[in-house]
Amino acid sequence: MDFIQIFRDRTKKFSISIIKSLSSLPYSDDLSILRKQIIGSSTSVAANYRAVSRARSEKERSAKICIVVEEIDETQLWLEIIEELGYLNEEKILHLKSECEELVKVMTTYKFKLSQSTTA
Repeated sequence: MDFIQIFRDRTKKFSISIIKSLSSLPYSDDLSILRKQIIGSSTSVAANYRAVSRARSEKERSAKICIVVEEIDETQLWLEIIEELGYLNEEKILHLKSECEELVKVMTTYKFKLSQSTTA
């Protein structure tokens, strides 16, 4: 399996994990807002990474990976807030944060490499 397919699957799986983890929590106004924000940003990571793999040019690929990096960073913020508010058990939040951190590192590195190849 190639890098692109691995991360298409991995970003999708991550967004599904976010959705499943938060869907079972009871309704409250504050949690509803957080749930919408993190589900939006995490699914945007998966959708935009998918678009990276279908880009028609290096410029388009670079623009899309920038969106992926912004969205995964935003997802990381929402996970930190959810953790500090104690909405998820420690094991679940640590798993989500760990996967998010790995995705941040990979996508940031990929963005950097793309920017190096387009300026060379």
